[in-house]
Amino acid sequence: MQTISPGTSRLYTERLELSVPRRADIPDLYAFLGDRIAMRFTHFDESLRACRKRVLVHEWFRRRDGFAPWVVRIRETGTIIGWGGLYTDPFDPGWGPELGYYFAPTAWGQGFGRELAVAALEHAREATTIKQLTAFAHPENVASRKLLQGLGFEAVGFVEAMNRDRFTFLL
Repeated sequence: MQTISPGTSRLYTERLELSVPRRADIPDLYAFLGDRIAMRFTHFDESLRACRKRVLVHEWFRRRDGFAPWVVRIRETGTIIGWGGLYTDPFDPGWGPELGYYFAPTAWGQGFGRELAVAALEHAREATTIKQLTAFAHPENVASRKLLQGLGFEAVGFVEAMNRDRFTFLL
């Protein structure tokens, strides 16, 4: 399903290219990560500067942990439609490695979240020492909950401080 080259900064799935973010990608990421309505079930960035900080801090964690969110592009066009994958959240630490995905509204409902998540799980198994992943979904985010459960994540409880359900997955 995907092509992984050791040491590369890109992974490919059937329809997606997953790559390490570049500074030039940040405005395209901010177009949806800074959209309060699109990100209503998760964190949104209040400014381009906040988005840049989030992406660059995650990149520091990539150097430390060996993984961090990828920029998600349509393979055919190179258009940025999302950001996500494996990460350790530097802004809400303590949950261990997580799976997360954030997509532009134009990409919703097309199976890209599942394609990214499957690639991330395969990457976790093949290229990391991660044994368990955590993921979070807002109770009203039916699509995200369905995606996680369809992948085999188990709901383990509600985290009141985050207003999200917590899911875990053993690799």
